[in-house]
Amino acid sequence: MKILVIGSGGREHALVWKLAQSPHATQMWCAPGNAGIAQERLAKNNSAVECVNLSADDLPKLLAFAQEKKIELTVVGPDNPLALGIVDLFQQNGLRIWGPNQKAAQFESSKVFSQNFMEKYGIPTAAAGTFSDPVAAKKFTATLGGKCVVKADGLALGKGVLMCANQAEAEKAVDEILVGKAFGAAGARVVIQEFLEGIEVSLHALCDGKTAKNFPTSQDHKRALDGDLGLNTGGMGTYSPTPFMTDAELADAARKILEPFMRGCAAEQINFCGILYPGVMLTKAGPKILEFNARFGDPETQVYLTRLENDLVELLDASVNGTLDKIELKWKPAASVCVVMASGGYPGNYAKGKIISGLDDAAKLPDVKIFHAGTANSGDEIVTNGGRVLGVTALGKDLRAAQAAAYAAVEKIKFEGAHFRRDIAAKAFEIES
Repeated sequence: MKILVIGSGGREHALVWKLAQSPHATQMWCAPGNAGIAQERLAKNNSAVECVNLSADDLPKLLAFAQEKKIELTVVGPDNPLALGIVDLFQQNGLRIWGPNQKAAQFESSKVFSQNFMEKYGIPTAAAGTFSDPVAAKKFTATLGGKCVVKADGLALGKGVLMCANQAEAEKAVDEILVGKAFGAAGARVVIQEFLEGIEVSLHALCDGKTAKNFPTSQDHKRALDGDLGLNTGGMGTYSPTPFMTDAELADAARKILEPFMRGCAAEQINFCGILYPGVMLTKAGPKILEFNARFGDPETQVYLTRLENDLVELLDASVNGTLDKIELKWKPAASVCVVMASGGYPGNYAKGKIISGLDDAAKLPDVKIFHAGTANSGDEIVTNGGRVLGVTALGKDLRAAQAAAYAAVEKIKFEGAHFRRDIAAKAFEIES
């Protein structure tokens, strides 16, 4: 099977790495890819994965490339091409593509759409209001005592969510988005939610329009600094499984979230094929949805795919074909930890082009896989080319072993300005003490 993967981050490297292990994969391209993706080879014939210099958002060129190479399955990583309608475009041209279509991608591309859907179909979520008028928005924040979350409606690279502890902060957040247009058109409307307290976990489910298959739990670390301090980022690391939900509790949460979700999709004629990724807060009143994403999390993909035993080509094929009900997801009992190494200054301004050393030494460690995110080739060197640079991932017999292995690999890798959190998975150990 000829496969095209779209995207350039750590999530896409993990997808390419796992897809390349399948005996079904005979040729693979990634657009635009990165330096680590370009090093991957297919298990079947040892052919190299080829990176193609096409933007993930350039739908016409991606379509032309897929047609020219006679691609048999396209796998979409990032949210933006999904929101732009890449799935619809490819399907209209008779090409097989994995990911939600534009209507289904609204669960991520519009917080307003998602909030209204959850309320209509009884999916547990925060009390909320939707506003385009700043005066009305501020009045609503006052009913919550100012303790709330103000979210831009549209896609804002994970940065359109402002946490507010009091009324002054809430009013500032409203002004920033609705008046100051900090997120442009993405902030023409806001969703204001009550501030939910508890432990946040990432859930994932693979869907084929009729069936949803739940993944184990994982937990992301959004803040830049240890102890959940600093600015929000795209994710500084993650681990799976988490100790916060038993198998029974996870199954119960899936029933309360996925069953009404699939019912609502059927009622609204939304054919959701792809990954549904709900961010969930485990509150005293039970699990509540913070937001829906319509693609794999990053860096959650890195820990999930190192634990997944199934052939990923077969899983995505079943998701496209509507035959997921015939497949059982299988997971290694091992734990996986991913530590993100980021550029100095991230998530603010950062320099590119810093030489990365120690990658080969780190990769030689047992049960370690280094997923590239923001990297590029410069002559014979691999250099930094983004905010999040690497996702250093390790398997272990338990979380402590996986955490130790991941940090042992991190210590071997060097680049100027590198920073990373030293407490990935620490929350899991707090409940033991």
